[in-house]
Amino acid sequence: MITRFPIRLAVVTTLAVMLLVAAACSRDSGGDGDTSIEGLPPEFQRLAEVWELMNQEHIDAENLDPQIISDGAVRGMVRALEDPYASFLNQEQYSLESEDIQGFFGGIGAEVGIRDGVMTILSPMPETPAEAAGVKAGDVILEVDGESIRDLSLLQVVQLIRGDKGTTVTLLIRHLRSSEPVSIEIERDIINLESVNLLMQVGRIGHLRLSGFTGTTSEELKVALERFERSQGVGLVVDIRNNPGGLVSSVVDVTSQFIGGGLVLYQVDAQGNRRDWGVKSGGTALDVPMVVLVNEFSASASEVFAGAIVDNNRATIVGSTTFGKGSVNNLWPLNDGSGIVFTTARWFTPNGLLIEGEGITPDVVLDPIEDDEDDDVHLDRAIEILKDQISRGG
Repeated sequence: MITRFPIRLAVVTTLAVMLLVAAACSRDSGGDGDTSIEGLPPEFQRLAEVWELMNQEHIDAENLDPQIISDGAVRGMVRALEDPYASFLNQEQYSLESEDIQGFFGGIGAEVGIRDGVMTILSPMPETPAEAAGVKAGDVILEVDGESIRDLSLLQVVQLIRGDKGTTVTLLIRHLRSSEPVSIEIERDIINLESVNLLMQVGRIGHLRLSGFTGTTSEELKVALERFERSQGVGLVVDIRNNPGGLVSSVVDVTSQFIGGGLVLYQVDAQGNRRDWGVKSGGTALDVPMVVLVNEFSASASEVFAGAIVDNNRATIVGSTTFGKGSVNNLWPLNDGSGIVFTTARWFTPNGLLIEGEGITPDVVLDPIEDDEDDDVHLDRAIEILKDQISRGG
């Protein structure tokens, strides 16, 4: 999950630029000036030294661009964190990253994450260019437009894939359980972030698909639950397979529709401070029989939802162990319009289970669906479990 803070600024935001300016001032004054900056450790003086040496001795010193050099310095600092979710965004990338706040963006319609150290498709969104082109959950991305993404961050890869409607992007991917990579050309389109879909099944069972936790999910869910009630539904399969997560405020609102009290989650930050996220009152599906369907690509906020359901004994969880991404990744704006993102806290389920690196293990573990399987056997199994629960009065 990425949380945006448009006002707060971190000290690191202007570090590289400040040191470069200090070095330039030192050079202008004959090199005898004090380049130290109050509050920074002495090890950071090397940045100023390096800039001064390059500015004086590099063969192309007159062509050196302080903006480009300082961007590289910040990228190096972020990479040194060894945080898989940390990244530096230049001004253009930071501007593009804010597009999904508005509920749409130009791209192919696929959620990307890091799994076992590699860039992985978590989910192609329904009825998008990615789904139409054959992109599948679990696909590993190897190249974008012929360029390797080996040393790129998650956000850098996402920015390469996004683009204007009508333009194309070529992905070299390796499908899950396949050894041979394939090249897929995809025409970008405008991707609308609709996150809730309800389909009534035979026997008045509702298949409630949550594809993300966005700023509109809570209101979309209320509409879906009203339709479920009008249809005289008797039970829900809440399907969060391939759900990459989203906003913590959204998952709290959604969970509160199904749980009457207690915690949804708590988080612990770098200083050890704990913040509890409690259930909100007013849920409309507190007594509806339900089963929650998950898989290995249910990540982040969807794991928070599953964890809260488990720890509050609300419903049976069916599927496979979830992704294991339970951290808070803040996107911080910098003074020059660029930005950095890194992990600031970790999430725990109400009973204290760390989500990061662990995931949520279902009550009923199902075997993976084969690639050539046309029927959704996991959904069928979830409906079967739900019907049995309803027949027993649960």
